[in-house]
Parts: sequence; structure tokens; C-alpha cells
Amino acid sequence: MNENQTNKSILSNIWVVSLGAALCCFLWGSATPAIKTGYALFSIAADDTPTVVLFAGVRFFFAGIFTTLFGSLLQKKVLLPRSVIAFKKVVALAMVQTILQYFFFYGGLTRCPGVKSSVILATNVFASLLIAALLFKQEKLTILKILGCVVGFVGVVLVTVTGKSLDYHISFGGEGFIFLSSVCYGLSGCLMKSFSRDENTVMLSGWQFTFGGAVMIFTGFCLGGRFSGFTPLSVLLLVYLVFISAVAYTLWGLLLAHNDVSRVVIFGFLNPVFGVLLSSIFLHEQSQTGFVTIISLILVCIGIFVVNFRKKDR
Repeated sequence: MNENQTNKSILSNIWVVSLGAALCCFLWGSATPAIKTGYALFSIAADDTPTVVLFAGVRFFFAGIFTTLFGSLLQKKVLLPRSVIAFKKVVALAMVQTILQYFFFYGGLTRCPGVKSSVILATNVFASLLIAALLFKQEKLTILKILGCVVGFVGVVLVTVTGKSLDYHISFGGEGFIFLSSVCYGLSGCLMKSFSRDENTVMLSGWQFTFGGAVMIFTGFCLGGRFSGFTPLSVLLLVYLVFISAVAYTLWGLLLAHNDVSRVVIFGFLNPVFGVLLSSIFLHEQSQTGFVTIISLILVCIGIFVVNFRKKDR
């Protein structure tokens, strides 16, 4: 068995997938309180979109640099897009994963309440499954996969909405943008899986972040975005946000490259659960941290179980 086959065998093991995907979701969940803390430390108003885009661009740009350098050291070769085709794949991935996803996300967030945003963002699991099955033909769409997604989604809605008001007003620039952000997320995962067949996954992750982050920095700066307040604590927090993006997205990409999209993305329902729990701990935000959260986590785990512990459908 060669090295690639060994890596594929390890990364396809259900327990490796479970631990790796759960770690990614924990890191992404921790990003919620970390970003809010970062806004406070760098004196960034949440509705100051240009500065928010600039801040995110800095985070993603350095995440790309870190991913590429660390990956190059581990693989003992410089990770570069070595052909025009490879560079086009990097640009396409950056446009969908980083630039468009966060353009729609930040654009919609100022016009859509946080509770509704969390619920709508959870639809990215459905988007990933439908795009993988119907558009890219990467796997079959089965009743069990749909059932698992529905059960997991109910868990997310439960932990997000319970005890909070939810209006039913819908606007394209608010809820519509948040939904398009979810679609971009689903599309980016399928693109990563498709591109990883011929390109190095770590190279794709690193360079798409670098390119996408650079575009966001340029855009945010040109629109008037500025932030200050660099202290040892704020820099340390920024380093942690860079670490989250670099490690979580690269590991997620590797798991997607060696497994069905549905097997991995179903764990995405853990993101809001971790986000609620960690925000309540570090930001002391009022949330459903008791019985409701336990029920929500159980439902999410049932959804994950239904999708992953089934007989292979192909």
C-alpha cells in the first residue's frame, strides 16, 4: 500500500472522520466568541462592514500563509499552484469559499437578526448534500441522508430559537444574502473535493485563503475600513483566529477529499451548538445551556449517526 492509499484509508476511517470533523466544528464554534472579543479589542463596530471585511481579510490572508508554509515543511516541498489550471482552481475556490461566501455573510448579517442568521446558516448542510448529489454527482441522495440532515437541523433550530423571538420578515439583502452564503459554503466543499483529485489539498487551502484574503483586504481598505488597538493580547487573539482558519479548513478539506460529502458536512450541525456553549462560557451570554442544549446535541448526534453509520449506498 503506497502513502496516498494509506492516507486515504486513515482519513476514511469513521472514527478519524468523527474526531477530525468534530474538532473542526469546535474550532469554528470557538470563532464566534473569539471574533466578538476581537471586535472589542480592536475597537471594531459590528455594523462597520468595511472594517469587518478588512479584519476578516487579514485573518484569512495570514491563515493562507501559515497553511502553505506549514504544509511545505511537512511535505518537504514548496506548495505552489504549478500550472495555469491549478491557479484557476485556486481562484475559483477563493471566489466561492472566501470572497463570495463572506461578502454575502457580512452583507446579510447587518440586515438579518442573529437568531435567524444562525438558523439559515445551518442550511449549508442541505446545500452541500444537494449540490454534491445533484450537481456534481459525487454521491447518491438517499432517504437516510435526508432524514439525518432533517433531524440534525431540528437540533440546531431548538438550541438557536428556544426562548428567543423570531420574526418572519424576509428580505433579499438580509435573509437572502445569508442563504446565498450557505450555498457558497456547500459549493466550496464540493469544489474542494473535485479539485483535490488532481491537486494537493493543502496547497488549495493555503493559496485560496491567501488570494481571497488579499482581495478582502484590498476591498475593505478601499471602502474605508481601518482598525487599531494592537496589543499583545489582541495580536494573540488574531493569531488564534488565523490558527482556526488554517487548521480547521485544511483538515475539513482533507476529510472531504477522502469521503462522501454527506459523511463530513453533517457534522456542521455541531457548529452552532459549540458556538452557543462557548459564547455562554466566555462571553457570559444568556443561552440555552441546560436541558434544551442537551436535547439539541442529542438530535444532532442522531442525525450524524443516521448519515454515517449506514450501509454504503454505492
